[in-house]
Amino acid sequence: MDDRERRARLARRHAVHPSHRVQDTVAATRAMTVLHATEAATVHLAVHARTEGTGPADVDRALYEERSVVKQLAMRRTLFVFPRDLLPAALGSASARVAAEQRRVIARDVEAQAVADDGAAWLEAAGGAVLRHLAERGPLPARQLREDLPELAGTTTYGLGKSYGGTAPLAPRVLTWLGAQGLVVRGANSGHWRLSRPTWTLTTDWLGGAVEPLPAEEGYAELVRRWLRTFGPGTVEDVQWWLGSTKTAARAALSAVGAVPVGLDGGSTGWLLPDDVDPVADVEPWAALLPTLDPTTMGWRGREFYLDPALTTYLFDTNGNAGTTAWWGGRLVGAWVQDEDGAVRVVLAPGADPGAEARAALEVEARRLTRWLDGVRISNVYSSQLMKGAALP
Repeated sequence: MDDRERRARLARRHAVHPSHRVQDTVAATRAMTVLHATEAATVHLAVHARTEGTGPADVDRALYEERSVVKQLAMRRTLFVFPRDLLPAALGSASARVAAEQRRVIARDVEAQAVADDGAAWLEAAGGAVLRHLAERGPLPARQLREDLPELAGTTTYGLGKSYGGTAPLAPRVLTWLGAQGLVVRGANSGHWRLSRPTWTLTTDWLGGAVEPLPAEEGYAELVRRWLRTFGPGTVEDVQWWLGSTKTAARAALSAVGAVPVGLDGGSTGWLLPDDVDPVADVEPWAALLPTLDPTTMGWRGREFYLDPALTTYLFDTNGNAGTTAWWGGRLVGAWVQDEDGAVRVVLAPGADPGAEARAALEVEARRLTRWLDGVRISNVYSSQLMKGAALP
């Protein structure tokens, strides 16, 4: 399967081609397996890019009223939005791996910072206090939990002597650990949709009952089955990176779903589901504007089929986080920014001008996004070099 066909699959499967957009928030989430949610606005912008007529209130309704999609910490200790039926797979595999690692690291830091002699016991007591308090009081923001519960008292100091160093409370890390276990969730958002101001809620209350995790092997297999449907073909390294797992776990999951090999441009081997090997027809040229950390941009470790390696430093930060992106024909060609009135402007990467037709199509998408934002300005923690260089007053 050559790179051209991979880009055609991306256009159709990811619902980013204007002719292949989907109906609503749930359909957009399913199309991508999961949506990135590290930055709150990414969820809404990612849905907009893949739907017609779905506004921020519609996304909020799916998240907080219908609860058909749910925020969950999972692969690579990253926050995602999951279709509700995929939660058991994540909780038994990727989330469980994160929870175990967080337990170890938090307990270590509690002891190293002299918060308590027994870090594991401190964490169990703090987590238990949170669960009991939420059962009695109902959903609460993190600040209120810290004020109410002495068990959450304590700070850790990091990066001594470094510019990024500082002191941070332990309470948010306890909530992260509980969330990775599936015991609490980020419930209703108390702020604007572009901001993350969650009220922490017992999972049993939010979803009307406990979520029973799948065994780890089954969980990884289901995640990989969905990933291959969205992103396939992908290499073993792609799967391992996306899962945040060991290579052994990635290989086992590929075997469990009966994945079949396919040759890729450059000589590597990709994998597809056995019922997904038929050729995919090419698509008409298309343009799209995607948000920071969009799952299409972040879906593979090996990105050469849609990203010129020379553009990486312009579009990704030094930790590999993607900023906003502009796409033409399945390739990354730039980023987008906003002016002080909220109007969207496309900024092409050096040497990546795709021509007049592409510039016109990207301008159409910029106007579409400007209308949808309706004056709302989006802040980005993970701004790329290109975004920063094009920052408007």
